[in-house]
Amino acid sequence: MHLHFIDYSIMLIYVGFVVGIGFALKRYMKTSADFFLSGRSIPAWVCGLAFLSANLGALELVGMAASGAKYGIATCHFYWLGAIPAMIFLGVFMMPFYYGSKARSVPEYLKLRFDERTRCFNSMTFAVMTVFASGISMNALAKLLHNLLGWDYNLSLWICSAVVLVYVLKGGLTSAMYTEVLQFFMIVLGFSPVVYLGLKDVGGWSALKDILHGVSQDPTKLGLNTSHAFGPDAWTSAWKPIIAGPAANPMGVDVFAMVFGLGFVLSFGYWCTNFLVIQRAMAAKDMSAARRTPLIAAVPKMLFPALVILPGMIAVALASLGKDGYRLPPVIISHSAYPAAIAAVKDANRLDPATAATSIGAAVHHNLNADKLAALVKDEAAQPLSDDVIKTRLQDAVSDTDYDGVILSLVQKYCPPGLMGLALTALLASFMSGMAGNVTAFNTVWTYDLYQAYLAPNKPDQHYMNMGKYVTVAGIVLSIACAYVASNYANAMDIVQLVFGFVNAPLFATFLLGMFWARATSHGAFFGLCGGTLTSALFHGCTIAAGNTPGIKGAWLYQVQTFPSEMAQNFWLASFAFSSCLILTLVISLATSRTKNDEELKGLAYSLTEKVREPNQAWYATPGFLGTLLLLVCAGLNFYFW
Repeated sequence: MHLHFIDYSIMLIYVGFVVGIGFALKRYMKTSADFFLSGRSIPAWVCGLAFLSANLGALELVGMAASGAKYGIATCHFYWLGAIPAMIFLGVFMMPFYYGSKARSVPEYLKLRFDERTRCFNSMTFAVMTVFASGISMNALAKLLHNLLGWDYNLSLWICSAVVLVYVLKGGLTSAMYTEVLQFFMIVLGFSPVVYLGLKDVGGWSALKDILHGVSQDPTKLGLNTSHAFGPDAWTSAWKPIIAGPAANPMGVDVFAMVFGLGFVLSFGYWCTNFLVIQRAMAAKDMSAARRTPLIAAVPKMLFPALVILPGMIAVALASLGKDGYRLPPVIISHSAYPAAIAAVKDANRLDPATAATSIGAAVHHNLNADKLAALVKDEAAQPLSDDVIKTRLQDAVSDTDYDGVILSLVQKYCPPGLMGLALTALLASFMSGMAGNVTAFNTVWTYDLYQAYLAPNKPDQHYMNMGKYVTVAGIVLSIACAYVASNYANAMDIVQLVFGFVNAPLFATFLLGMFWARATSHGAFFGLCGGTLTSALFHGCTIAAGNTPGIKGAWLYQVQTFPSEMAQNFWLASFAFSSCLILTLVISLATSRTKNDEELKGLAYSLTEKVREPNQAWYATPGFLGTLLLLVCAGLNFYFW
């Protein structure tokens, strides 16, 4: 596809603007606190939108649209169950601990509550998580530019990384946050027309549900991720298929895995312990603004399924109708696989059909449509075809769906010149947001919690600021390496939740006991956290999702259990990791003596901390009232789409 001058102009103006923000804010970066925490001077509304936008990267746009197509409206649980309650809990209960303790990072809070060992372990695992999350965004963006514009994947990866590096290096966290606010509005403006045009094309919401009722009863027709039929509401009902059990929904989960694995462990583990988002709230100008930050972000977060999940459902409906020849985007065959595949097609006439199909499928490393493959082999036997024709027809025969390409396919279908540039800029904004957010979290944790704590203590402030800039470069390079790992997954959401299960699930158990049980000891916290992370690794090494082969996606030790989907595997992994850490921390804490007395835990443990009072604040503006109101609205959405 070729872009017009106006499309390139919009994209270049945006890139120039965000780089300009970094240079404009450079003069304010005088201390390490300015670079890493914005000097705690940012207004609540900016923190709220930046808090939301830090999560609004490839995970949100590409991953949620992919999951909307793959799993249907049950994907909304990542918002109404897996985000809103935890964001409210963070604002009402946990921000007073973070902001009041003046900790500069989540690992630093762990040091104050427990000890250096716990801080060091979490710092290292969190650093790994941030570069993986950043790499996922980079991979999605490079794939987009390669598939849409034909740009080289590797070149796209390095150029986009360089743009993010420039504006984060110059303006630090402040640059990233103000850019994230701009990105929020760009994403809304860029994708609203795509959703509107797509929904109109399928005939509206009622028609969309009717079409998806038919899809759910014969999903294999579209090459969706399942081998059997479901009830008519599998793609259109949020709760009924989940309650009916794993076999009744395409996500392959039950109520326990959904509520406990996602709604409690992964959700609270991410929103309440992930420094990437908490860092935005800690940059607020005062305690009141810090507590309002996640509550402000929760309002648009509740409405985002209409912008990011609905497109995936629309894509499935369009593919079912076959409207204008639309099909769900197939996985792209690697260029390196073509020579062997072409040779297999040319030799196929000497083999029986089953053996020929197996040989060609093994060469391209993907499943192929049997009818299209048979037609190709027959035509080649009748009259030799050129290599280019064979390549085209092999790609057309791929039946594996590239779920990450769903949102891009809709952009291509509905966006004329100008609107195409706006939509692509919105995608660019989302990927850069994910990359920048994770890189700023990485440089803060590395500098404060590893470098300053263990490698170079008691250095001048300028020294740490310079180190933050150096490690920003290193973070970008490591993220590029992780992008190549992420390229093995067809759905960005699957690998993101896997990473969160390894890091955030056990960490949440440590935080929960540390904040609400003064008896929790440093020995219990450290060994519990180690045990929970080890449980994640063992669980992943012994389980796999249906359709995957042992290796990077699981069962690399021994295949004990097979789950219906990668998401189901992730939910159960998180549940086991959390439970293991919780039990170990409880048992070891009871078996060891307290390492900190009540006086040392003031401001760090809930029962020993003076409750936050804001006497000049109206009752309807208090975090407790606002949080209750948001919970009621969220419950209403769950009930409406039951």
